[in-house]
Amino acid sequence: MRQKTGKERPTRSSSSCLYVKMAVQIPDDSVFSSFKDQCLSPDGWISRYSKGGVTVWCQAEESRTVQKLKMRIVCKDVAAETLYDVLHDTSYRRKWDTNMIDTYDIGRLTANADVGYYSWKCPSPLKNRDFVTMRSWLPLGNDYLIINYSVKHPQHPPKKDYVRAVSLLTGYLIQSNGAGCSTLYYLTQMDPRGSLPKWVVNRVSQFVAPKAMRKIYKASLKYPDWKRKHSPALKPWMFPEQNSLPSISVGELTLQRGDSLENIDESGATEEKTHHSEDEET
Repeated sequence: MRQKTGKERPTRSSSSCLYVKMAVQIPDDSVFSSFKDQCLSPDGWISRYSKGGVTVWCQAEESRTVQKLKMRIVCKDVAAETLYDVLHDTSYRRKWDTNMIDTYDIGRLTANADVGYYSWKCPSPLKNRDFVTMRSWLPLGNDYLIINYSVKHPQHPPKKDYVRAVSLLTGYLIQSNGAGCSTLYYLTQMDPRGSLPKWVVNRVSQFVAPKAMRKIYKASLKYPDWKRKHSPALKPWMFPEQNSLPSISVGELTLQRGDSLENIDESGATEEKTHHSEDEET
């Protein structure tokens, strides 16, 4: 059973506006419902890209360091259940996620929540980023939701040669469009811990984000055949009794916010000229 808790609120000391140590809470149904509403609502979003079934929106943040993006792709010939499996299956992710450097699970919190590590390649010449996040998931009628946010784990501190970024709220909403068709939403509110040049934001919305969504779609088309040859019955995200991760307590974690992390200035980094082929966009 999921722990019923309210949404997290920033705890501030009476004498300052600095964040203090905040407890981690496992999302309840209201958090998932709020995330779904954000995915579906048009309010406050500006369209930055719309082509070939992929749409990318941006939203201005009060803080210039926080980036908020939303993406949608219509996936013909892919069932919602298949998309859900693809996004959970770490072994298969190594086959299609070319932006990923490394990923691994750290421990299990509940039947539908765990903690994991993920690192990814940033556009050159920026430093690569990594995260430690608490992830939670929920099948809800014809919808499937996966959300995460950054946490601190005492045995997984920031690594040398990486910038530890912060996921304030990131996740997927998968909606069934009937037999064998679905729509995938991806929403991320992230603090990359650094002042990024404008060309990075433009490149992400115009090239990186659409390409990533199409990769998920293409990977989902191939997943049923791949899964039949690779432990077809193993789906711990659906069958908790299959989960062999070590159990960890939510009390071992604290909420990760950017105040305690290195903040680097990459605003002067210049873009390396790269030819973006039509393949990259379609």
